[in-house]
Amino acid sequence: MIPALGHRDCKGLVVLGVLLGIQWETGCTQISYSIPEELGKGSFVGNISKDLGLEPPELAERGVRIVSRGRTQLFALNPRSGSLVTAGRIDREELCIGAIKCQLNLEILMEDKVKIYGVEVEVRDINDNAPYFRESELEIKMSENAATGMRFPLPHAWDPDIGKNSLQSYKLSPNTHFSLEVQTGADGIKYPELVLERALDREERAVHYLVLTASDGGDPVRTGTARIRVMVVDVNDNAPAFARSEYRVSVPENVAVGTQLLVVNATDPDEGANAEVMYSFRYVDDKAAQVFKLDGNVGTISTIRELNHEESGFYEMEVQAMDNAGYSARAKVLITVLDVNDNAPEVVLTSLTSSVPENSPRGTLIALLNVNDQDSGENGQVICFIQKNLPFKLEKSYGNYYSLVTDTVLDREQVPSYNITVTATDRGSPPLSTETHISLNVADTNDNPPIFPQASYSAYIPENNPRGASLVSVTAGDPDCDENAQVTYSLVENTVQGAPVSSYVSINSDTGVLYALHSFDYEQFRDLQLQVMARDSGVPPLSSNVSLSLFVLDQNDNVPEILYPTPPTDGSTGVELAPRSAEPGYLVTKVVAVDKDSGQNAWLSYRLLKASEPGLFVVGLHTGEVRTARALLDRDALKQSLVVAVQDHGQPPLSATVTLTVAVADSIPDVLADLGSLESPANSETSSLTLYLVVAVAAVSCVFLAFVIVLLALRLRRWHSSHLFQDAGEGLAGMSASHFVGVDGVRAFLQTYSHEVSLTADSRKSHLIFPQPNYADTLISQESCEKSEPLLLSGDSGFSKDNHALIQVGPYQIFFSELGAQYPLSIDLCMYIWNL
Repeated sequence: MIPALGHRDCKGLVVLGVLLGIQWETGCTQISYSIPEELGKGSFVGNISKDLGLEPPELAERGVRIVSRGRTQLFALNPRSGSLVTAGRIDREELCIGAIKCQLNLEILMEDKVKIYGVEVEVRDINDNAPYFRESELEIKMSENAATGMRFPLPHAWDPDIGKNSLQSYKLSPNTHFSLEVQTGADGIKYPELVLERALDREERAVHYLVLTASDGGDPVRTGTARIRVMVVDVNDNAPAFARSEYRVSVPENVAVGTQLLVVNATDPDEGANAEVMYSFRYVDDKAAQVFKLDGNVGTISTIRELNHEESGFYEMEVQAMDNAGYSARAKVLITVLDVNDNAPEVVLTSLTSSVPENSPRGTLIALLNVNDQDSGENGQVICFIQKNLPFKLEKSYGNYYSLVTDTVLDREQVPSYNITVTATDRGSPPLSTETHISLNVADTNDNPPIFPQASYSAYIPENNPRGASLVSVTAGDPDCDENAQVTYSLVENTVQGAPVSSYVSINSDTGVLYALHSFDYEQFRDLQLQVMARDSGVPPLSSNVSLSLFVLDQNDNVPEILYPTPPTDGSTGVELAPRSAEPGYLVTKVVAVDKDSGQNAWLSYRLLKASEPGLFVVGLHTGEVRTARALLDRDALKQSLVVAVQDHGQPPLSATVTLTVAVADSIPDVLADLGSLESPANSETSSLTLYLVVAVAAVSCVFLAFVIVLLALRLRRWHSSHLFQDAGEGLAGMSASHFVGVDGVRAFLQTYSHEVSLTADSRKSHLIFPQPNYADTLISQESCEKSEPLLLSGDSGFSKDNHALIQVGPYQIFFSELGAQYPLSIDLCMYIWNL
């Protein structure tokens, strides 16, 4: 801002020294600034510190402040910069409306010198306001006969800005009837006027829409608009006119009195009262005046009495339409009275049958009709027909006679009765018709066998059902009626497992309900296939069959059966071997069980109920495999007793248990030393077997030193090999089929587990060596062990390498070897270890 600075003397102010007791010198200095309007708060106005000859910090030290009162404070002092700034938004139009020059005055007091400085701030105008009309829409009414050149004053626009920013010009939207002229008043205000340049015609265009635009001279230019609607006022300058010059109408003679026949319509392009038209007869004869009347306001012509075609068949008259100015128009009206068909045809039933059998042939006569109409010409010509989609037809026989006959073979089961409507219609205008109704019943014949709603039936019954239990209900429908629809039920003769089907189930001949004659067992009898016959009572009777499948549902009525280990018959338990060197997870044996039930009732799970050493063994939940849970310790007893439970998933669940004895040892002497603790007190033969086994081991050691035994072993090799293969063949041939167990039709293979026990000799000791488990394909039962012949142990390669001999002991294979020596071993040892 460039301040305009002027110093001039002014009158003295009130002496403050009167109040304070000190006389100070007073003075007044004028400072001028100029700013544009619409500055924001804090905008720079002038450098007041510079104009006062002070530094910015001295303003506060010398108590310089604004002392203007009586209005809102518009300015403030910035003590840091020493400048005068705006205290808020300054709007010139709000502060100095209507003034050519907007000047704001304030006083600044310097307290230390008690000196007043006058500040004059001029607010310059900017183009911040657009011209505007106080009425944005204006309606002007002009008569359509107004003379060209007439002027119509328009409202002027307002613009609070001044100078070139104020209103400068007006502009009218382009049109063909009006122009714009602007007059400037004595006050300098521009007044627009609308000038009519072309004559108006309301019938051509009733409303003219114009836009008046006011513009100022600012940069950029601002404008304001007003919408002008010129309404053209009508004058009566047009005559009425009929839509048609001639009106024709044909009226039947039987119209009711007061019927409106036609409407004559004349229109006037004027509006309001100038368009009102009155109707009247211009010419009408006396006969027509007695029959017709004309409504003068709406132009309707109606009858005032009955018409008679025979009296007069044609009327001619002239109608006039006139408006308020006396302008008129006329039209001719021609009315023709038509003859009407006032007699309906007559239908007489000469012959009629009320019932017809459904197997009647096509063309069977139902009724004979006579049709007549008293009218003449087309009004007396009659056509006769029945409704469509019926198995009948009308045939014209002689003169006015018609025969109603069947068109197809009838079916009572589809439609038991018919309501036939015979319609006779003449050719009059409008046509008249007569309807005659005939009721016909279709008599039934036994032409439909009983029908089952389903092609086959299935029923489910739980096993162990009570005798006489209801199984299923089969019903058949017969579309015939009466006796032809009475159905009885029976079973078609058939045999099931050599017995007649009637010995298993019975059927109620009236209701079709089947009952069980005895209790079914799912494990023996799973389904029953039979046929049910339905026969009606017609002549001849008709019948049909339907197949029925009865399925027996399994219940949990069988306890799981343990296949391995085989339950003992002498009260002893089987013995399984586990080496002390076995790692955790070592497979000791497997419990195999089956359930004769099916589905969920046959799902088995295994769990360990009791163990002499808890935590030493675990049982697979679903496999039944007995494995070591931890490594075997020296303190673990040689004999471990396990009780394994097998349980199914039926409701309620059933279970079975088996007791396993596991022998834990690392060497054969340990086994022999503790065998006595495993045998039953009642078994006296086991002690002798132990002694015999000790003697056999000692003999093996002695004979080992003899070279003669080696030669003898070579000599007997062939003999031993032939007997070994023979015994092996007999063992495979005697394998029990129970090792393959079927569960729900699926054959489950029972795996067995065997150990190879090799007896070796060093200088003084014999040891038991336990290799990893060997999986065999079958389980060797106790009976197969008992039937085996004593085996000669030799070093023949027919059994294994390194001169090993194999003994099958229960589910185990024991190998004894001795560097070319061969020894016979009694089967009693096999039996002894099996009973352990």
